Amino acid sequence: MRILLTGAAGFLGSHFADRLLAEGHMVIGMDNFITGNRENIVHLNENPNFSFIFHDVSNFIQVTSPIDYVVHFASPASPNPASPLGYPNLPIQTLKAGALGTHNTLGVARAFKSKFLLASTSEIYGDPLEHPQKETYRGNVDPLGPRSVYDEAKRFAEALTMAYHRFHNIDTRIVRIFNTYGPRMRIDDGRVIPNFLLQAMHGEPLTIYGDGYQTRSFCYVDDLIEGIYRLMMSDYHAPVNIGNPAEISIRELANLVNELTGNPSGIIEQAEKRHSNDPQRRQPDITLARSILGWEPKTSLREGLLLTIPHFKK
Repeated sequence: MRILLTGAAGFLGSHFADRLLAEGHMVIGMDNFITGNRENIVHLNENPNFSFIFHDVSNFIQVTSPIDYVVHFASPASPNPASPLGYPNLPIQTLKAGALGTHNTLGVARAFKSKFLLASTSEIYGDPLEHPQKETYRGNVDPLGPRSVYDEAKRFAEALTMAYHRFHNIDTRIVRIFNTYGPRMRIDDGRVIPNFLLQAMHGEPLTIYGDGYQTRSFCYVDDLIEGIYRLMMSDYHAPVNIGNPAEISIRELANLVNELTGNPSGIIEQAEKRHSNDPQRRQPDITLARSILGWEPKTSLREGLLLTIPHFKK
């Protein structure tokens, strides 16, 4: 297949490009490097099945050759306002990538009668009142807070995708991605695992916000990519959670990072700096992914961190 992949230079986009190429597909990568990294795709420069277009997906996308599948990954993704790459510091670009970018990529799919996959997010559940979160849960989302630019962009993107599916008969897929980590994450990403690893590499105490007992569920990138690829090749149109249901507190994560990196500096609490609307619990219900895709994560957090740490040591 000829596949248009937006956000191809991002953390997840570049890994997905690798998987698509390994499966024998032709990939047209698209990115404007606002948060993507050229280094993530430099190894693909000599691959005859990979080509690249520098473009902002919020602008009209002109593709002249037929496309079999459109995969829309492009979007800032970090919630950390301390990071220049976090979506609170790129609010307009985030909204445009979710709204205009989804509209433009769906336009390509409609023009060529292509299949379409949207990379959505667990953030559409907001600060959930249901635990773990099933795809049927409608969420507890603040539409006006600092996180809203990402949450609402993705909620709109899902609605638009389903509208194109129902009204224009576009063959669509929606993956709701939960917290993912692994090689190629940007050091200045601002999310918790890069923050902890960067501090640990410098022998600094790891900073936790609040009491550290808020929980997350972390999925190693190879497991996530496997789940997304299976969804892409399925015929299921409604949203599917892809993530690791193994829940861990931020405090436990910090202790594990210190153990694996040999960092003796411990933990420091900054309770007053916990980010606004930071969800207290986040854990996917992956019953649907297990039943329709035969998928579940295989990599433990300890194993995944050991695979990730060398990337941050470079």
